[in-house]
Amino acid sequence: MAIVSIGTDVKISRAQDQLFDSRQSARQKYAALVVGRPGLGALIHHEMVTLCSQPVPGALGLMLRKTLYPTLLGSCGRNVVFGQNVVLRHPHRIAIGDNVVIDDNCLVDAKGETNTGITIGNGVFIGRNTILSCKNGDIHIEDGANIGFNCELFSASRVRIGRNALVAAYCYVIGGDHDFSDPAAAVLEQGRRSAGVDVGEGAWLGAGAKILDGVIIGSRAVVGAGAVVRESVPDGAIAVGIPSRIVGQRDGAAKP
Repeated sequence: MAIVSIGTDVKISRAQDQLFDSRQSARQKYAALVVGRPGLGALIHHEMVTLCSQPVPGALGLMLRKTLYPTLLGSCGRNVVFGQNVVLRHPHRIAIGDNVVIDDNCLVDAKGETNTGITIGNGVFIGRNTILSCKNGDIHIEDGANIGFNCELFSASRVRIGRNALVAAYCYVIGGDHDFSDPAAAVLEQGRRSAGVDVGEGAWLGAGAKILDGVIIGSRAVVGAGAVVRESVPDGAIAVGIPSRIVGQRDGAAKP
């Protein structure tokens, strides 16, 4: 169930370095950042789907995206709703189950070279303005999970949101961290580490909670609104505060 925190060193290129790399043409840079596949055909396909469906409002837009977006994805189940202005990056690394809602203005970015990407299970809801962002990492959202409005899930290794977990609005789940051990160098010039984050089955992250790299939230645990979680939370525990501390245990939480 739980991931193991291993503190893996990861190399993540800055967006500026990719965008202004003089060795690549504008088309090559765009394809690397957005499409994720080489070749003119993949680029044209991505652009046609985006142009014809991404910004279209109302029922027509919903129908167009329901028809066209799956042609970009690695896999897509039945009854998937894509809201207006949903942006897909490296979509061939995105797999979506049945009966999923991705609301307006979401970014689903599976960017990477060796990662699996983003997997969204059956019956998942992702609220508007939410960002799922991979930097050569993976994000797994299991069946029945609910991700609220204006959340961010970032992964440079692995982030899992367990079955029927509830992530309230404005939460940040941060599966990666900066190395700042050298005081003489800018943080941006130093490496990154990622141990990943695991949110257990049936857990609840209150509005505005921040879950930092390497943390495991146990099954059916509750994290209070606005908490900053730096250490793992056991199954069924209640954690609140900045930094968070355990203040209680849910009765019967260990029962199936």
